[in-house]
Amino acid sequence: MRFDVLTLFPQMVRNAMNVSVTGRAIEDGLIDFGVHDIREYSDNKHRNVDDTPYGGGAGMVMSPGPIVRCLEALRAETGHMHTVLLSPAGRVFDQSVAAEYALLPGITFICGRYEGVDERVGAWVDEKLSIGDFVLTGGELGALVAMDATARLLPGVLGNDESSIDESWSQGLVEYPQYTRPRNFRGHCVPDVLLNGNHAAIAQWRRLQSLTRTKTDRPDRWSEQDLSLDDKKLLET
Repeated sequence: MRFDVLTLFPQMVRNAMNVSVTGRAIEDGLIDFGVHDIREYSDNKHRNVDDTPYGGGAGMVMSPGPIVRCLEALRAETGHMHTVLLSPAGRVFDQSVAAEYALLPGITFICGRYEGVDERVGAWVDEKLSIGDFVLTGGELGALVAMDATARLLPGVLGNDESSIDESWSQGLVEYPQYTRPRNFRGHCVPDVLLNGNHAAIAQWRRLQSLTRTKTDRPDRWSEQDLSLDDKKLLET
């Protein structure tokens, strides 16, 4: 899969992607990754990429020209990949979107700054995307979140492809609690069910924990659940 990011701060994106799981995936050739400096496509000697907003108002707005020229240069090289503009007005990113993205051959992320991006850039993108209802300084963190979550779903990226099956939201639920050594840490003990080697009992306990944690900690997601008869019986025990 290929990820490309259009940004005013290439090093910020490059530094984050070249470490840990995504860094290894890039080294192993599982991910093609490119970062493109929008400033290089400015049409003036000062490399300006923003201007004052029509109609007045505080701050500056990113001009359409440098962004579109950067995007066109990339598409001339790679073809048209699914193009995403990070924006508060976009659909909200979640695990289901990550799974959808993981099926694509490539994604291009456009990262805005300042007071936003000239509205006309929308004519060159396939969708707008938000990572939540809050304001960030720029789109880079949103792009990094989307790339990280998507990359983890690609075959071979985690080493063990089963690692992504039992994670939070992989089945629409919060993941069950995890424990490791020591068995007793300052009076806090590992549940006995995890120590007896009864794999059926462990699986049932983990499922119940996922259900109850989602119901208690994420009621907003609990209301979306379509519980099976087995899950309903498990909750009644």
